[in-house]
Amino acid sequence: MTCNILELLSKRHSFYDIDDKLPISTLEINALIQKCLEIYPSSFNAQSARLMVLYHQEHKKFWSLVENELLKVSPSEKADAIKKRISSFVSGAGTILFFDDANITKDLEKNMPLYAENFKNWAYQSNAILQYMIWTTFANYGIGSSLQHYNPLINLAVQQAFDISDNLELVAQMPFGGIGLYPQPHNFENIEKKLIVKNG
Repeated sequence: MTCNILELLSKRHSFYDIDDKLPISTLEINALIQKCLEIYPSSFNAQSARLMVLYHQEHKKFWSLVENELLKVSPSEKADAIKKRISSFVSGAGTILFFDDANITKDLEKNMPLYAENFKNWAYQSNAILQYMIWTTFANYGIGSSLQHYNPLINLAVQQAFDISDNLELVAQMPFGGIGLYPQPHNFENIEKKLIVKNG
């Protein structure tokens, strides 16, 4: 029996109301992440994505760092809103940090100069596919998550705090946890404005 892939994909949402009560074990979560990392597509099979999964105090440490970096550069009147948003991530069970290995991209640029200007963009696209795969897989296991992009503001602080090598570029962050409230359904724009079909 074939599964309905569109039904599986439709379960993915940005879950902001999350907690630390996971429906499956961290070992099972790690296995899901590992499987996605094994099978995601990448240009020329570059496989340049790198992940770091943070649980417990490491997870809280990361979001405390993000909050501190944001408060340094934000107007004082934004402080309460920033703290409220960050606290919603802290209340989760963990965070995935998504990186791209710049050394792999540079080697591809050097070895295939004809496509050199495309490799960084392709690396980001591949990383985004991996993010989406994990995001959707989580939703189908009852794990709520969202995708955040506080980079490049936090890149240096993260590199120092978590002993990240210079060649790894932070590209996204995914807090996750048990699902509290489900988000309201989105309104969809008229599909005719977004899809063009031409039959020859």
